[in-house]
Amino acid sequence: MSPDAARAAAELAARQSYGRLVAYLSARTRDVAAAEDALGDAFAEALQRWPAAGVPDRPEAWLLAVARRRAIDALRRSRTRLASQDHLVMVADELAADDRAGEVPDERLRLMFACAHPAVEPGIRAPLILQTVLGFDAATIASAFLVSPTAMGQRLVRAKVRIRDAGIPFSIPERGELAERLGAVLAAIYATFTEGWSDPSGTDPQRRNLAGEGIWLGHLVASLMPAEPEALGLLSLMLFAEARRSARRDAEGNYVPLADQDVGQWDARLIAEAEALLRAAGRKHALGRYQLEAAIQSAHAVRCRTGCSDWAAIRSLYDALAMLSPSPVVAINRAVAIGELDGPAAALAELDRIAGDRRVAQYQPYWAARAALLARSGDVEAAAAAYRRAIGLERDPSIRRFLEERREALCQAPQ
Repeated sequence: MSPDAARAAAELAARQSYGRLVAYLSARTRDVAAAEDALGDAFAEALQRWPAAGVPDRPEAWLLAVARRRAIDALRRSRTRLASQDHLVMVADELAADDRAGEVPDERLRLMFACAHPAVEPGIRAPLILQTVLGFDAATIASAFLVSPTAMGQRLVRAKVRIRDAGIPFSIPERGELAERLGAVLAAIYATFTEGWSDPSGTDPQRRNLAGEGIWLGHLVASLMPAEPEALGLLSLMLFAEARRSARRDAEGNYVPLADQDVGQWDARLIAEAEALLRAAGRKHALGRYQLEAAIQSAHAVRCRTGCSDWAAIRSLYDALAMLSPSPVVAINRAVAIGELDGPAAALAELDRIAGDRRVAQYQPYWAARAALLARSGDVEAAAAAYRRAIGLERDPSIRRFLEERREALCQAPQ
């Protein structure tokens, strides 16, 4: 087998099994960083051995067996240094355990709730879940949470040390403790979906169908906690968005903004499921962020029946969201809704309120929204400058091309 073929097999195993393997190993060793190190060693060994020996019939089981041996070796070294009785017990348990070839229990939900333990700093819980359960790198997580990669990397390392040193159990907490940890778990699931959502075709190997992964995890949590309205709200929100996937690109692969999408391409089955979940969440009488965001999506879905979005409802929902969960993203979307109802001047005034927030300086949607509103207001020069800023920040070639076309059309239009 060629090295390229072996590498492709290892990359496929990583995409399909990384989170499950880290979760399983972490649950056994109670040390997330050590589990990641052991699994990294297993992948390195695979790249050395598979080109000559061939890819094993069950790559996941092979990787787990190698990682377990590496983890045991590390525990033995740790035992020498620390004389830890707990580690001795774990080594004995691991040596006595079956290889369970071909069967790796899915421990991801347990790991997610361990990362969301109250002993872990609240602001790092969701990023920690993203890295350990889903294999996100620190730079991607930092981008999602609008912080620097260096700072995010340091906080992630500290959090893993905290889990190990505090002896945090890898278990699903009792019902009375679930709600306290649920926020971080839902935030990580939503960030997973959002990262995958930025890959409209779902074929980018770096994003490996993360939208589908997020929806799967959303179903898992909703089934575990059917009485929790925000779990239902998040699943509803993701399904509303997923329903529009096929309409986000035209036949040539060009980006199609929401306002121009053909509602005939929206998935009616997913929209109906999302509406049912949103109604079920509403009957719990405990309004939250995800229910509000799902309700905004529902107000857009009204276009399927009436031909236009319910902008009055959308603005009211963003008003509520801005009070409940304020952020630059909410402020930008609220300004767009205001622009639809009250005109571009009112919307630009709202954007001016957050212009000094350092997080929006490098945030493409802020500059794209500002450019479109400036264009509507007739300020061509300022609009073109804002479009250039947005183009420079966009990483998706299709969206970058769309922004360039908007800027060129603006500059070529009669003044």
